[in-house]
Amino acid sequence: MAVRHLYIARHGDADPSGNLTDTGREQARLLGERLAHLPIDAVWHSPLPRAAASAHELSRHLPDTPVAEAGELTDHVPYVPAPAEMPSAWVPFFGDFDTGEVAAGRKTAEGLIARFATEPDPATRAGDVHEVLVTHAYQVAWLVRHAMDAPHARWLGLNSANTALTVIEYRPGRPPAIVMFNDMSHLPTHLRWTGFPSTPRP
Repeated sequence: MAVRHLYIARHGDADPSGNLTDTGREQARLLGERLAHLPIDAVWHSPLPRAAASAHELSRHLPDTPVAEAGELTDHVPYVPAPAEMPSAWVPFFGDFDTGEVAAGRKTAEGLIARFATEPDPATRAGDVHEVLVTHAYQVAWLVRHAMDAPHARWLGLNSANTALTVIEYRPGRPPAIVMFNDMSHLPTHLRWTGFPSTPRP
């Protein structure tokens, strides 16, 4: 029974222009070290520079693994909740989305699930699949929400630190299994929690 193992990570720390910082490169390098012993089949990344650079940095520890762009991993709002589905403080932000943007985000989100959140096809793959996805906080949240079969609006409130590791497994005939979420154990203390608001952390 083949299993798809997804190793999902938000990109490394980035500057306001969306380019990877020195901190982000170090975070990605350490994530690559953590993944180096695994039989990774492919590294997929968002088209955006901060994700592409993170993927190529971590792939230095996976020298024989192909690295490629996947448009479904791009940064997008996967689901725009109705006002009743969210705190009132968030309503102004989501109220600015027009119907075209809402439809485009939902289509991309559906493509993300269809492409990656499935068990391997036995007709094309006999063994397990191990893939790394380097993406963005919203997309990590959407994949976790889907794995939990939670209401669509529950992607809100799920956040990921830069290069934190989330692992989801997909087996035929079973619900997805979330093995870990937002795990930062490969990062030293001073490199953790970037991508979150500044506040005391454990």
